[in-house]
Formats: sequence, structure tokens, C-alpha cells
Amino acid sequence: MILPGSTIRVKNNNDIYYNFQGLVQRITDGKAAVLFEGGNWDKMVSFRLSEIELVTPAQK
Repeated sequence: MILPGSTIRVKNNNDIYYNFQGLVQRITDGKAAVLFEGGNWDKMVSFRLSEIELVTPAQK
């Protein structure tokens, strides 16, 4: 289940953000606002829930 605070990956291979990982900020009307942070830039982008997947932390 994707909730605010979850780390996600963009799984839509037709999207410019394909395979980027970000942090979900909010969910409204079947869309998630995702924050991407990278070096000297931050960007918030909205995605349909079907376009993203939950990232599970790597096990040691």
C-alpha cells in the first residue's frame, strides 16, 4: 500500500521519470504527489497510482 512518506519508483516506461525513486508527499483522487531530490534540484511531480510502485528496502 502506498502512503505518504513511502519511497516509490516510477514504473511507467513511457515517462521521463522512468525508474526514478522519490518520496510520496500526498495522495488525492487516485494520484500521488512525489518529491524527487537530486543534488542541486528538487521537483514535485504528480503520478497516477498505477504508474508507480513501492520500493522495498534492501535486506542485509
